[in-house]
Amino acid sequence: MGIKNSLTNLILLTLEKSVDGYVRFEHFTYNPHLYAYYGWWDRPLKKSALALALKRLRENGLVELIDDEELTFRLTDNGRDKALWTRMKLIDEKWDGKWRIVIWDVPEKRRVARDLLRYKLKWLGFKQLQKSVWITKKNCTQALRDFIKKMGIKDWVMVIESDNMDF
Repeated sequence: MGIKNSLTNLILLTLEKSVDGYVRFEHFTYNPHLYAYYGWWDRPLKKSALALALKRLRENGLVELIDDEELTFRLTDNGRDKALWTRMKLIDEKWDGKWRIVIWDVPEKRRVARDLLRYKLKWLGFKQLQKSVWITKKNCTQALRDFIKKMGIKDWVMVIESDNMDF
């Protein structure tokens, strides 16, 4: 099942779009058409599949149950982060003519952060120009800068936007 057809991603992106990140289970099951993320969810929503997906999201710390009686769920900070990366992956907008270039020289003592950065860039579809130089047409500059700051590696990573590249 691709990223676009993942019920887990539908739930995350729905919660991200909703007011204050809250959604009641009952409303979700009876009105799935209201929550379809830009029209890409095209199958009937089964209560059992939704319940299972929400259980997994709770176990992974991405959503939390707010109200046990009304079964109201909310995104956690980790869930918001996951939804952000998922949304960036799904963005299929017209290219604005700018390249996004990521250049880094993260020290060996921060290897885990460096490897995570490389993983995220690959996952988003960046292409490697050199060992520590990656490039994309995807408009993700601010999200990348926020991620780099959150990871504590902003002193070693540069994110550049340019409309003047020659290959």
